[in-house]
Amino acid sequence: MIESPVLLNFFHALRQSKPSSQIPYISMRWKMYIDREEYDSPQTGRSYKHLAPAEERIMAPRAIWTGIITFGMVSIPVKLYTATENKDISFNQLHKDCKSRIKEIKTCPVCDRKIESEEIEKGYEYAKGQYVIVSKDDLEKLPLPNKDCIEITSFIQQSEIDPVFYEKSYFIEPDEAARKPFALFMRALQDKGMTAIAKVAIRSKERLCALRPLDGTLMMSTLFYPDEIRVEKRKALPDVNITDKELAMAGSLIDLMTQEFQPSDYTDNYREAVLKIIEAKLEGREIAEAPPIQTGKVIDLMEALQASMENVKAKKSREKTRESAATAPASKGKKKAAVG
Repeated sequence: MIESPVLLNFFHALRQSKPSSQIPYISMRWKMYIDREEYDSPQTGRSYKHLAPAEERIMAPRAIWTGIITFGMVSIPVKLYTATENKDISFNQLHKDCKSRIKEIKTCPVCDRKIESEEIEKGYEYAKGQYVIVSKDDLEKLPLPNKDCIEITSFIQQSEIDPVFYEKSYFIEPDEAARKPFALFMRALQDKGMTAIAKVAIRSKERLCALRPLDGTLMMSTLFYPDEIRVEKRKALPDVNITDKELAMAGSLIDLMTQEFQPSDYTDNYREAVLKIIEAKLEGREIAEAPPIQTGKVIDLMEALQASMENVKAKKSREKTRESAATAPASKGKKKAAVG
């Protein structure tokens, strides 16, 4: 996270003039610097009230759905929470001349005037220019048995679900009085190593979903229906000539690059670059362009595979050297202590 004195001074000045609820953020992402008891900036040596990086702030999640899990004859009152957060940087549209924020106004081309929200209704276009009107009352009366319930229909192995079916992730928490049946349900899933398949109605749509334990958390992933998947099933591999040597070399490269997945090893470089651009503009600095990536022409597949393996080996060797250098001072200190 960028901890710029310029940004901190900017928000500190705003904080002195306006409450946090009225601060005109550059984007919503800069809200992460607001509402913290205290933040000390090592760059300026000053203490800033109510400012802190996002990772130091913990906001209480808000339930997006409340209902029950039905498991046979057992009903478990629960609440549903969003498990992921989109941290893309958002921008507002501004008028190029005066820098005012653009407003989107809904108009009727026939009446040639602005339309208020209470004048708008929904219609399904069954033919060109022909609509069936569907009101909010019509949708509320839909015979959905899963409106306030996560109805479990079956149990499967998680490996049976291809990742292409996963849509969005949530986590589920029980009501205080339902902790025992909730714990029983999770323990049974863990012991059996199974995933529960269910249906639930969220935001005007009946969704297929999968429930699985993740350590002490019950996860729920909504799934796409089969007719929503556009991938062609049972598609054959391209009909090209691949030699045994090429296949063996590709397999060796995969073996060299195989490692345990650590999500913390990966960062959004694009987002960080955008934040640096914003910081540079606030400071009035020139923006340095990144040098273009050098890409050589692949003339021989075997040469490319061999070069890739050598690059991976060299990278691992450098990482091993850095790790050894980092642990050497600690080991040397222990030896001196032992001698003493």
